[in-house]
Amino acid sequence: MRVLLDECVPRALRGELPGHEVRTVGEAGWAGVKNGALLQLAAKEFDLLLTVDRNLEYQQNFSGVSIAVIVIHAKSNDIVVLRPLMPAVLVAMSNAKPGVVTHVNG
Repeated sequence: MRVLLDECVPRALRGELPGHEVRTVGEAGWAGVKNGALLQLAAKEFDLLLTVDRNLEYQQNFSGVSIAVIVIHAKSNDIVVLRPLMPAVLVAMSNAKPGVVTHVNG
């Protein structure tokens, strides 16, 4: 699966997603791009957007968007806090559907 890590997700999490092609928003050249435009760009190259932005779902319309989104709910976006949630993220990834926001709670 081609996974895009949002700017708010530590790049070190890529190591927690074995078997997947993982890039960051910065590596894709989209640093600073607003969420709506980011979703449209990402949908052309990625299968999944991984974020900790809890407001994304309420700020964007996902109908017709051909990318799945996983929102991690955690106390912070620190790698030490997020790493234990990655097994649940991997399970969520296997069930992710384009245009659907899936939540992983920490």
